[in-house]
Amino acid sequence: MSTEGRITRSFAALKAEGRAALITFITAGDPDAATSLALLRGLPAAGADLIEIGMPFTDPMADGPAIQAASLRALAAGMTLAGTLALVREFRAGDADTPLILMGYFNPIYRYGVARFLVDAKTAGVDGLIVVDLPPEEDQELCLPALAAGISFIRLATPTTDDARLPAVLRHTSGFVYYVSITGITGTAAASDQAISDAVTRLRRHTSLPVAVGFGITSPDRAAAVATVADAAVVGSAIVSRIANGLDDRGHAPAGLVESVLEFVRELADAVHGARR
Repeated sequence: MSTEGRITRSFAALKAEGRAALITFITAGDPDAATSLALLRGLPAAGADLIEIGMPFTDPMADGPAIQAASLRALAAGMTLAGTLALVREFRAGDADTPLILMGYFNPIYRYGVARFLVDAKTAGVDGLIVVDLPPEEDQELCLPALAAGISFIRLATPTTDDARLPAVLRHTSGFVYYVSITGITGTAAASDQAISDAVTRLRRHTSLPVAVGFGITSPDRAAAVATVADAAVVGSAIVSRIANGLDDRGHAPAGLVESVLEFVRELADAVHGARR
């Protein structure tokens, strides 16, 4: 199966149904490997159309407090990049269709070894990469090798990415374009509906790729508003916060945590999938 094919097929099927996608984010190994895998396995049935998996890192500079804390919990529980790929393999043993995108920073991949990482990621069943600290000027480091390996490289566009900069940002982007709707870190603010609509319209003048909007989407209502104009709504910090808020006094996952988080995802999915009715 073509790895990029999973992303393309997912968006094509959703477009045929006249609805947007819900893209969910969790951090690999948060709060522990077993709970993380249970969440991952439950997300598609809860309504997640594509899944971003955070690669834990000690210095996630684009992420707000919720995802920073998730990375630290995962690292404290022993999660590694190799462990993240193992999670993908275990997920793929039971799900051959849901697109999986690894999101994070270049340092862990560089230390793992780019060539080795791409072979292992493709074999595990990774469909795409979002690496937030590699600009287009560094495409030879990972973007171009990833594309050659059959793994999509999904680029971020932001409110400060002007029309002069967009061609460079989009040149080697594949799968979809991720529009960061705010300036700053994740989970700390929200853009207005009009600003998001204007940004999506502008991006569509430059690319035929699906446009996903993330950062600042914290509720089903906000996700639905984004889904009326974009091809996908991305929810990360709000889901990660549900995980954190459900932990016991020792930071462990109690019985019922996974189902509680998945119920929130169902609410998000219902809102996103029904937004255009």
